Amino acid sequence: MSTALANTPDMAIDKDWWRGAVIYQIYPRSFQDSNGDGVGDLLGIVQRLPYIASLGVDAIWISPFFMSPMKDFGYDVSDYCDVDPMFGSLADFDAVVETAHRLGIRVMIDLVLSHTSDQHPWFVESRSNRDNDKANWYVWADPKPDGTPPNNWLSIFGGSGWQWDARREQYYLHNFLVSQPDLNFHEPAVQEALLDVARFWLNRGCDGFRLDTINFYIHDKELRDNPPLPKEKRNATIAPSVNPYNHQEHIYSKNQPENLDFLRKLRAVMEPYGAAAVGEVGDAQRGLEIMGQYTAGDDLMQMCYAFEFLAQDQPTASRIVEVMRQVDEVASEGWACWAFSNHDVTRHATRWNLPPAAQRMFATLIMCLRGSVCLYQGEELGLPEADVAFEDLQDPYGIEFWPEYKGRDGCRTPMVWEASNQNGGFSTAKPWLPVASEHLHMAAALQEEEPGALLHHYRKAIAFRHSHPALAVGSHDGMKADGDVVYFTRTEGQQTIFCAFNVSETPSDFDLPDGNWTIIGAELGSAHQSADGRLHFGPWQVCLALKT
Repeated sequence: MSTALANTPDMAIDKDWWRGAVIYQIYPRSFQDSNGDGVGDLLGIVQRLPYIASLGVDAIWISPFFMSPMKDFGYDVSDYCDVDPMFGSLADFDAVVETAHRLGIRVMIDLVLSHTSDQHPWFVESRSNRDNDKANWYVWADPKPDGTPPNNWLSIFGGSGWQWDARREQYYLHNFLVSQPDLNFHEPAVQEALLDVARFWLNRGCDGFRLDTINFYIHDKELRDNPPLPKEKRNATIAPSVNPYNHQEHIYSKNQPENLDFLRKLRAVMEPYGAAAVGEVGDAQRGLEIMGQYTAGDDLMQMCYAFEFLAQDQPTASRIVEVMRQVDEVASEGWACWAFSNHDVTRHATRWNLPPAAQRMFATLIMCLRGSVCLYQGEELGLPEADVAFEDLQDPYGIEFWPEYKGRDGCRTPMVWEASNQNGGFSTAKPWLPVASEHLHMAAALQEEEPGALLHHYRKAIAFRHSHPALAVGSHDGMKADGDVVYFTRTEGQQTIFCAFNVSETPSDFDLPDGNWTIIGAELGSAHQSADGRLHFGPWQVCLALKT
């Protein structure tokens, strides 16, 4: 495998840069179109990197831009080591890395290792017969005597997780689309080929990876049936009621203990480069537990994120405490990466029906949590979910489950940079998804000119985190709730910061802990202490105090 721009690994770099980092997720199709074809691209990212740098983030995560037939918009890879012409070229990726590094931003890319496209040469060869060199590179199985699939495993996109292939007269496993066959990680050559993919991008200057569906890599070798999941436990984030996938407890189709061995190999590949990874744990019941397993110690992944704060319901004070206490129990040696929005879920401004003051509060809250942070493009503008008409839908998930579930296109519409035209400055051509008209008045250029805009609040919250080590990397004393107020302290060295958040529109009174405290964070709307020494919280207000 060639590496056109081999870089000498620098052992002196900060290998802990990821701890407490703020990572900005870019969905490249919808970020900036540089060539007027209606689709965002890598040079569009280069164009907008100064804006990203102005936010003060530490890194970007770029969703897939590899060669792909785009059945699942890049999450179906047909060549891991090349850029799809839709997004540009390898030289354009090099320009992203060079520009980002010059601006002090690290570059993480989205590696999709659990499956490929059915157009990947590996699968084309594997399905040709049962005797070729890659015959065992995918999960093949004979039918049951009655011709039905080998077990009851289901696809996330609906229906059986198995597809019949007449060439081999066998079924192949696909946890996602039929056109996304699962790789067989029980085959050592598969693991080594994927580690080579990681090496390829690290040698091009990539600083780390977001690992798609990290807990899906390995399946049960015996192909045992998944047990049913009781109805009261069906709490999946995406389409919980209409998708039969949520009717099973997926203890055999994913989440296998052998995955830890592969993750150690991947960490060993990344280590000389000072690279870091954040894994996406897709499991509604055991997400935090798996996060703890995958990030424990120095030989596994640095970070993982589960879906607790990507859930449908707005987190109450008691729910935030419940989640963070569970993290302390099952992932005390690990490191979480928190997100409220991403390319797979309804934007949280809409999902939680948040007024502007609540959006500010949650932006401040996430910057104070122990862990790292992922922000999703447009979140800093307060963009609501776009309402995409059925005839404009692109997402196969939404097309399959419409109208009960409209899919993920509503959070994937183009960024709005200016309000001067109907495309929001994203493209000179018709965009691949329509720009929501209600987004135009929230464009970045307009918010730049408005001192009280949410965009500036995000900048202030990120800067506040970076200027206080206790918030970025410190320990916490355990989270507590008093009514609608959630509170905790963060400590690093001699610095201790008390954090309290009114997670409601109802005013609350609260007392600072014993000791000498100085209220800080006035730029974030921190509550004032009254003459009686009490804190009086307005709706959605925060209080940040430094121990003196």
